Amino acid sequence: MTTAMHLPPCGLYRTTAPIASIPAGRLVFFHNHGDPGPGLYLPSGWKKNRVQLEAQGVTVDDPALIAALEPLPPEGFYRVTEPFYCCEKQCRSFEAEMLVELGYNAQGQAIVFVPELVDGMLASASSGTTVEAASLAKLKMLKVAVADNAAGAMH
Repeated sequence: MTTAMHLPPCGLYRTTAPIASIPAGRLVFFHNHGDPGPGLYLPSGWKKNRVQLEAQGVTVDDPALIAALEPLPPEGFYRVTEPFYCCEKQCRSFEAEMLVELGYNAQGQAIVFVPELVDGMLASASSGTTVEAASLAKLKMLKVAVADNAAGAMH
């Protein structure tokens, strides 16, 4: 058991090295408090472009393992601050001031979804486009009111 360990904030990360039974290159949620201690939670699935997490996590008590976590921007709605393409092949463009939703796949690769107005209601897209990590710097998170019906969600 370690004494004082600097813990990063709770949130989404990509593993850059194996941590316990979790291989490198995986999307995880790091929860920095709880019982029995700080831990990593793997995706169990996705609902409306948001990751759902396994109920049981893997406890992390080695500071060297904490260093193997690469922080990822939170899932949610963003504004495109400057135009970019999804990749070098320029398959899909994202224009400045466009509303997008950011999500991730199981490998922690960013996926950008483009919501649409349908009958006057904002609808999330059911499919998105993977984008290069460098493009995330061209997104600015928006403050969006969220209904409090996510009982049991980790924060």
